Amino acid sequence: MPLEERDKGQVTIEFLGMMPTIIVTLIALWQVVLVGYTFVLAGNAADEAVREGTAAAPGGPREAACEAAALKHLSEAWRSGADVSCGGSGYVTAAVSLDVPVLFPGVLSVPIQIRGHAGAVEEDKGAP
Repeated sequence: MPLEERDKGQVTIEFLGMMPTIIVTLIALWQVVLVGYTFVLAGNAADEAVREGTAAAPGGPREAACEAAALKHLSEAWRSGADVSCGGSGYVTAAVSLDVPVLFPGVLSVPIQIRGHAGAVEEDKGAP
């Protein structure tokens, strides 16, 4: 039997043998992308929150405005596990903690929270 006939289908068998490794690698890369995207979302939410918090009046309205601004641009998958805290007088700070989803946002979360933090000087309401 010639050599070429004995090797028929060898590439297919080798590819099928590598499939689990390829799939696991793609899943791991996708999870890394989700972690990175959660970092971006947490930072942006904190920036939005502190920006709104510096323009709002101190007290209750500031907290509500700050939290609403932080959650405004988050999809439901990240909003459901979000924890927002705002505070400060003169220098307003905002901290946003988001859960990292597993493979598909909104289905399952890793028990790891990504934290975004931002701060800004309060606007002077008395200046013209």
